[in-house]
Amino acid sequence: MISEDSAVVRPPVLRPGDTVLLVSPSGPTSPERVARGMELLTGWGLRPVPASNAYARHGYLAGTDDLRAADLNAAFADPQVRGVICTRGGYGAQRIVDAIDMATVRRDPKVVAGFSDITALQLALWRGARLAGVHGPGAAWRDERTSLRSAESLHAALMTTEPVTVEAVPTEETFGVRVPGRATGTLLGGNLCLIAASIGTPDLPDLTGTVLLIEDVQEPPYKVDRMLTHLRRAGTLDGLAGVAVGQFTDCGDGWDTTIVDVLGERLGDLGVPVLGGLPIGHGPDQLTVPVGTEATLDTDTGTLTVSPAVQ
Repeated sequence: MISEDSAVVRPPVLRPGDTVLLVSPSGPTSPERVARGMELLTGWGLRPVPASNAYARHGYLAGTDDLRAADLNAAFADPQVRGVICTRGGYGAQRIVDAIDMATVRRDPKVVAGFSDITALQLALWRGARLAGVHGPGAAWRDERTSLRSAESLHAALMTTEPVTVEAVPTEETFGVRVPGRATGTLLGGNLCLIAASIGTPDLPDLTGTVLLIEDVQEPPYKVDRMLTHLRRAGTLDGLAGVAVGQFTDCGDGWDTTIVDVLGERLGDLGVPVLGGLPIGHGPDQLTVPVGTEATLDTDTGTLTVSPAVQ
């Protein structure tokens, strides 16, 4: 449960002319992949600048741990940088989160955007600085997956202070996952794999009274079952206010038990409202939501409404 003396920190809204640093805390990328994201950000009036090691490569990582941590700390320390946009997820953020200078983050809070493996970074920033973040596409933009609607959603979350409302979509695979009710609480979470991997670390928050966001990609039903069962047995899901279920992309091919079956069984008896079908995650038309701010989940209207991450 979030105590009264640990108020949410909302960084300043991004404005035209602001510099945003493009960092790669996890997997490697390339200038070609990031070029489209830079074009979009520039079109919004922002000044995207790749970090010194944004295109580094060290096996499956975007450079060594030291290089990736250095880029993050440089972004947080530079007063000219007003936002941090991760290029992509992949793997590796958990290896460097303990090296983040949280005192610097607290002195000059900046909006941090990303998803997938970046969930580990956002959980660490929540633990260390109570920093609200933005769960949305990275700068390695793919037009075939992230449409104009995706771009508009990210723009709204970064550059306006309006609440964000996401509607459940009937064509989303998880749309049938639903337990009736209405819940209000801080929205925390993101990628299910990274939430489960945070068990036993300082970064797994007390989820009592919160709305938990979950999504994932290329995890077969039995692995999703295993992760949710682990969270249940660890007591992590005790006292939740509700569950917001995003996209579980490419998670069910070739299995008799579907991902919807697993989500319905493992979430359906928690005694809290559950809303599936939210286009948040790794699927087409991915939308952006703040994390770390108050949210209302309403299964009657099929909506998740979240207070802005910026002010």
